[in-house]
Amino acid sequence: MNQEKLRKYRPYPQVPLQDRRWPDQMITRAPIWCSVDLRDGNQALIQPMNVEEKLEMFQLLVQIGFKEIEVGFPSASQIEYDFLRLLIEGNHIPTGVVPQVLTQAREHLIKRSFASIQGAREAIMHLYNSTSILQRDVVFKKDKKEIIELGVTGAKLIREQAERAETIIRYEYSPESFTGTELDFSLEICEAVMDVWEPSPEKPMIINLPATVEMSTPNIYADQIEWFCRHVKNRDCVLISVHAHNDRGEAVAATELALMAGADRVEGTLFGNGERTGNVDIVTLALNMFSQGVDPELDFSRINKVINVYERCTKMKVHPRHPYAGELVYTAFSGSHQDAINKGMTALELTQSGLWEVPYLPIDPQDVGRTYESIIRINSQSGKGGIAYIMEHEFGFKLPNDMRPGFGRVIQEVSDACSDELSPEMIFQTFEKEYLFNVNGYALKSFNVIKRHFDRDEEQSIAEIEAVVVTKGGEQSIRASGNGPLDAFCTALRDGLGLRFVLHSYHEHALTRGSSAKAVSYIEILDQDNEGWWGAGVDTDIIVASIKSLLSALNRSAAKAKGQH
Repeated sequence: MNQEKLRKYRPYPQVPLQDRRWPDQMITRAPIWCSVDLRDGNQALIQPMNVEEKLEMFQLLVQIGFKEIEVGFPSASQIEYDFLRLLIEGNHIPTGVVPQVLTQAREHLIKRSFASIQGAREAIMHLYNSTSILQRDVVFKKDKKEIIELGVTGAKLIREQAERAETIIRYEYSPESFTGTELDFSLEICEAVMDVWEPSPEKPMIINLPATVEMSTPNIYADQIEWFCRHVKNRDCVLISVHAHNDRGEAVAATELALMAGADRVEGTLFGNGERTGNVDIVTLALNMFSQGVDPELDFSRINKVINVYERCTKMKVHPRHPYAGELVYTAFSGSHQDAINKGMTALELTQSGLWEVPYLPIDPQDVGRTYESIIRINSQSGKGGIAYIMEHEFGFKLPNDMRPGFGRVIQEVSDACSDELSPEMIFQTFEKEYLFNVNGYALKSFNVIKRHFDRDEEQSIAEIEAVVVTKGGEQSIRASGNGPLDAFCTALRDGLGLRFVLHSYHEHALTRGSSAKAVSYIEILDQDNEGWWGAGVDTDIIVASIKSLLSALNRSAAKAKGQH
């Protein structure tokens, strides 16, 4: 950056709070949530929502569990006025859900706002006026006394209207641009408004302290909130609310620290949609709490539905790396990450402790309505652990550890060739081609165990088999005995076909359950050069599956001599 241009900026001043307490606090319960998607979020859209879209969004917010929803700025827009009338006259506001209406401290806007809520059981009237040094000097050209008078006059008008209204009115005041306002002046104007509204512990007012522009690190915002909570009079008569914007990309952190500092309430939007760089993201904030064992009292268990409605109504897209809702957020491409996740999922199944402890996954994707299908996805950066995960969780094949590197190299070649992500189906098709359907050398036409018995003197099982093996030269009958069908078949291949190999490793497991269940066998052989080759075979008969697996390994070994591997 140009060093000369740095002179245009100066650091944000710290708060003189020597004995701050918030760093030792923990978030142990959910705040009061207020969605401002229909106001702050809507005014930030290139194409604002129409009435139908606003209604769908409102219904989604209710389903999620919001009890306070800022429905708009009805005095400033006819469509927002009409929307509020639709909610009230159409009986769309459930009992326990309170609409919030924003208004400036101007008489005709306040009266219009009260007209918009007529017939509602209860409503929050949200008054604001800007208090920052910059706004006072540049925009309004008013001194502190005049700014206080503006807020007090608006508060008086609202109280007068509230006392005439049939609707139960709750009061909220925001010193807009709180982060650009001197703390003592913020306190002075808020207490002046309190004197007008006369809140009580039974009927508290809301004091909203917005980071209208995020100007500092989150710890300083927390200091400001703690300072205000300590100094405001009649603290039990006010609910301290925070409304963080994301100009520095720290709105979630700032809000979390503000809650630790004493805030009672949070205003924000789904996925952080708001003016400029956005508002605090309530989805992230709530699921952060959830990941710490704190009930956020908002239901994001069907996150895909939330995404669908949000994207349809706002015409915005949820980022694929959004912390909890992004398409790729539960997905690992890196080989080391995949291996750790695979081992973590396996350990979770074995321990059954009830605690979610899986590397790289802070929450269980199923808790937000996601499946495990996309936890691990394969591209050129992936490793053997991720491929093994896909094979087991998508198709039921539990590849032996020693088999994974070889199959990983096969997948790597395919991924490099196509320069793209491989779907689970492509991975399985590659496995079938490489192991199950590889008949370039030898194939089994028939197999029969002629005789099998246990020799007490030798203390071993004796089996005699006969088989017909298809080779490049045609069909060949082979016959031999051994200490089991597989051993006998190996002997028959060596004696009848002159093959040279050693059976090195053997694994098997069931693929499906029931009377027609299939089993899979994995066999590793060492060829005449002492090089290992794995094969796989599937059949309803485990003995036949092992014979197919052996031939699979021999076929892969034979391909080496032809330069195919």
